[in-house]
Amino acid sequence: MLLALPSRVPGKIVSVLSEIKIPLRYRQTKLLENAVVHIVLILFSIVSILPLVGIIGTSFWPGNVRVSLAVPPGISAEHYLHVLNDTPFYIWLRNSILVAGGTTILGIVLATTSAYAFSRFSFRGKRGFLLSFLVVQMFPGVIILVPYYILMRHLGLANTFIGLILAYAVTALPLAVWMIKGFFDTIPPDLEESAMVDGCTRSGAFYRVVLPLTKPAIAVVALFSFLSAWNEFVLAYTFMSSESMYTLPVGLTSFVGAGGMQTSADWGSFAAMSVLVAIPVCVLFIVFQKYLVSGLTKGGVKG
Repeated sequence: MLLALPSRVPGKIVSVLSEIKIPLRYRQTKLLENAVVHIVLILFSIVSILPLVGIIGTSFWPGNVRVSLAVPPGISAEHYLHVLNDTPFYIWLRNSILVAGGTTILGIVLATTSAYAFSRFSFRGKRGFLLSFLVVQMFPGVIILVPYYILMRHLGLANTFIGLILAYAVTALPLAVWMIKGFFDTIPPDLEESAMVDGCTRSGAFYRVVLPLTKPAIAVVALFSFLSAWNEFVLAYTFMSSESMYTLPVGLTSFVGAGGMQTSADWGSFAAMSVLVAIPVCVLFIVFQKYLVSGLTKGGVKG
């Protein structure tokens, strides 16, 4: 049903009627933009998921085949049984837990105390130290590989867990300090001053007042430190010379064969162990998801 408008329509009504087309055109443009964004995201998701599907499928594929996206003819757990029963998997797992756990504990201790000093105290060279932390992050980790190895050899820490833990903790320290410092900056200093007025020392106020309020940031740093040490390969492969000292990423190379030749690679066992190595990472992300989101968002805004 159409409504007939009078021949002489007031100017205000004409302007309102002409503006009705603008929201419609805007919605059409917005719909097109959303469609393009979703298509791009779907393509990126497919590219990211396909390797995971290939690895998981190859781990259950009977026999030794290269990584394939085809549907396996049957499901077999032979590769998982081979990894768990015929390889030093449990020794490598123990080593990875010791190294990742030690790196996490040492990294939290160093990062929280350093970040608190940068957040609460003023001293000469403060800006220079913070700037140096940023500059260090610009260089790839391979640059420090040779100096680390020479230093560890001189200290007698090569092929030891302590040397590897120190290397991992120092490498992750700059980013951890920046993350926790941003969170400390959001905590009012009045809380510590009130605690010290009530008889608490500076260190007591730090441990009893500040640290309990920074649990999300500490959880983020702990997760970051643990995963960095858990997944790292180059330093562990360089420092550890005996198989009994290997971590899980280094142990994966034993399935590839000499020189990485595909003819001698056990791709099924390689895929199975890759899945086993990734399971703790997925579990940690699920458990610490709440702290991860709150720690990253709150630490970036200064209140």
